[in-house]
Amino acid sequence: MPRDTLSPLSDDALLVLYANGDREAARLLTGRLAPRVLAYAWRVLGDRAEAEDIAQEAMLRLWRIAPDWRGGGAQFPPGFSRGATNLAPDRLRRRQGRGADPLDEAPEAADGQPGALQAMIEADRMAALNMALAQLPERQRQAVVLRHIEGLSNPEIAEILSIGVEAVESLTARGKRALAAALAGRREELGYGEGD
Repeated sequence: MPRDTLSPLSDDALLVLYANGDREAARLLTGRLAPRVLAYAWRVLGDRAEAEDIAQEAMLRLWRIAPDWRGGGAQFPPGFSRGATNLAPDRLRRRQGRGADPLDEAPEAADGQPGALQAMIEADRMAALNMALAQLPERQRQAVVLRHIEGLSNPEIAEILSIGVEAVESLTARGKRALAAALAGRREELGYGEGD
C-alpha cells in the first residue's frame, strides 16, 4: 500500500498488514514504536548503545509474534509493552551482576537546537536527570519514567508492571520526591531561574 494511505492506520492495523507481508507497514510501525522503547531504555540504563540494543530486541520480538496476531479490536499485542519495558531492567540486572559501571555519558544535542549554549544546558539537565533516575530503586525509576517522561496513565503502567494502580501512584510519588531531593541544590547550576 502507498505510504499516505497507511499513515493514519492504528498500530494494530499496521501489525496485521506487516504479518501479511507489507514492508511499508513495518517501517511505519517501527518509526512509531522504536523511539519510545529507545527513550525509555536509555533513561533506565543510562547507556545509549545498550538502549539501542533493547529497542532492536523489542522490535524483533514484535516481528516474531506478528504472524500470529489477528487484531480485530483487541488490545495491541499485550506482551509487547510489558516485554519492551522489562528488557531494560533485565539488562540492568545482568550488567550489575557483572559489576560493570554505567557509562557517564551526556546525551548529544539533537540537530536543529536553538544554539550551542542551549544545547549544552539541555544536555546537562538530561545528564543530571538520568543520574538522579539511576539512584532510584528500579520499580520507582520504571514508574516515574513511564508516567512522567513517557506520559502513560497509571492504569497503563499498572498493567505493564503487573501491579495495582495504587502501587503505581505510591511508586511515582516516592520517585518524584527522591528526584526533587537529589536535584534540589542544582537549580542554578542547571540554568533554572527563580520561576522555572
